[in-house]
Amino acid sequence: MYQIVKIIGCLLLAFKLQAQSNIELYPTSWFVGMKWNKVQLIVRNTTTDFSNAKLSVNYAGVQLIKVHAFENKKYIALDLVISPTAKPGKVKIKIADSDSAVSIAWELKPRRTGMGKTFAKGVTAKDFIYLLMPDRFSNGNALNDVVPGYKDNLVNRKDPIKRHGGDLEGVANNLNYLQDLGVTAIWMTPVLENDMPLQSEQAGMMAGYHGYWFTNHYAIDKRLGGENAYKKLIDAAHTKGIKIIQDAVYNHVGNEHWMYKDAPAKDWINQWPAYTNTNHRDEAIFDPMGNASDKKVMLDGWFVPHLPDINQRNPFVANFLIQHALWTVEEFGIDGWRVDTYKYCDEQFMNNVNSALEKDFPTISIFGEAVANTVAGSAYFTKNNMQTTFKHNAPGTTDFPLSYAMMDAINKPFGWTEGVNKLYMTLSQDLMYQAPEKNCIFLDNHDMERFVSMIGSDMNKYKMGMNLLFSLRGIPQLYYGTELWMKNFKDPNDGMVRLDFPGGFPNDEKDKRMASGRDQTENTAFNYVKTLANFRKTNTALQTGKMMQWLPSDGLYVYFRYDKGSTVMIVLNTSNKTKSVLLSNYGERTNEFKGFKDVVTGVIGANQIDLAPMESRVVLLTK
Repeated sequence: MYQIVKIIGCLLLAFKLQAQSNIELYPTSWFVGMKWNKVQLIVRNTTTDFSNAKLSVNYAGVQLIKVHAFENKKYIALDLVISPTAKPGKVKIKIADSDSAVSIAWELKPRRTGMGKTFAKGVTAKDFIYLLMPDRFSNGNALNDVVPGYKDNLVNRKDPIKRHGGDLEGVANNLNYLQDLGVTAIWMTPVLENDMPLQSEQAGMMAGYHGYWFTNHYAIDKRLGGENAYKKLIDAAHTKGIKIIQDAVYNHVGNEHWMYKDAPAKDWINQWPAYTNTNHRDEAIFDPMGNASDKKVMLDGWFVPHLPDINQRNPFVANFLIQHALWTVEEFGIDGWRVDTYKYCDEQFMNNVNSALEKDFPTISIFGEAVANTVAGSAYFTKNNMQTTFKHNAPGTTDFPLSYAMMDAINKPFGWTEGVNKLYMTLSQDLMYQAPEKNCIFLDNHDMERFVSMIGSDMNKYKMGMNLLFSLRGIPQLYYGTELWMKNFKDPNDGMVRLDFPGGFPNDEKDKRMASGRDQTENTAFNYVKTLANFRKTNTALQTGKMMQWLPSDGLYVYFRYDKGSTVMIVLNTSNKTKSVLLSNYGERTNEFKGFKDVVTGVIGANQIDLAPMESRVVLLTK
């Protein structure tokens, strides 16, 4: 259908069309056969405005419904409907004024094979996630360390808050290492373009090496290798049976993003009379006794001064973000979606984007980062069993209360509510979640002190942590290098817990990817993780089985994971005394079994398990 729509409210200045290269389209392309077939196309002219412009679209199966003008006349939005009968091809959008005209090609692509059902497979409790930061993991291509045109082209591996040069090709080069470790999914910190200058944070001028300062939603950072490198990595990972989770950020953008520097309208960003930082208190959102002011500061306050807070209540902004999420999954074949700063986002918007993703990609997984202090707070941001005025629809979350409880079990002495009792009590509150097995569980991540440092470099505690990580309900996530005994605290800055993966960079003194490059302690840690992860990969009880736990007693904690195929018993002695555990004392789960086999050591036993102080065991019960 051929339509011509004239924008109302023209300025006195005549519209002077520039070269097509000055015009940007968002989304940059779309796909036929998507359930999201009403596409709102943002057209941006980087050099002049669209006053007096006339627009037309001429393509079979594509209908132009409405044209929206903005406060900033360099932008227009086109409401397009893509018919189910539309074919892949180049849609011509003609923009003209009285004395010039230009045609823009906007591509409609075919969908991936499977129409969203044979890819975007989702990450489940059967998986083992490896979290890495591309800039710090491995440098596969030194030629992209410095890319002309970027505001920050400084590479300095000696400075923990500068760029180090790691990239997506480097990740691809290490897929065999990850596969051997037992990894089935990779979660990378964001890979989108972060064209930001150095920023003053913590102990110096900090770079956007971590990826959380978006400046262009539709570009993969060229210093990581760009779009082609990303596609090659994903394809290579899928060939090896490894899924890819993309890290999404809806809450904010970097202040070099056009959404802030050259916004279509002021209400695209949450504005304040004076700079207002978020209060970081998720309780202000769901507190039944709370007030509107605290909630507004929590949701609309800025994370830091250089990260403008996006107004997701603006329907144009919401459409932009939702369409980008859908486009990304279809364009690259993403399997899972991790959402940064989830609790800071508009609640209805989050439900809308989750629903849109699940409609077009029914098997995709979504978990949001909700740094909550309580189980109730964590469950609030997922599908839950609580009576709340607002109901979130996220399938899962990053389970911070469980992470804190695991650390308490390992590090703190036994008490009525302390130590391992904290872990028992936390798990007993799973009744608040509809599906706790969809939560991502972890001992540390890129925003936390490293696990090995938190346990004082104690190998018994390390093994206890890994036993918990790979046997509790949920999707286990390991932070890169933890398998190699990497340690540090966030002193003086976050960069100290984001140091380079040893062996991932040219001229590294030691390559700890190889057993020969590791010392005895590092090999012990690596082999322990590898053994547990690969056992879990084949044991359905640890993946999706039920769990039954016993009340801790004097620092001793026992629980079981079981299904029709097998029963696994996990025993933790968190005391400073030697303990003996009799299988017969847990007859509700052990009566049909005669003995056990230690999952890690292979040691076979009968009725009794002996544990030294701070020792833990994972055993497969045998008949």
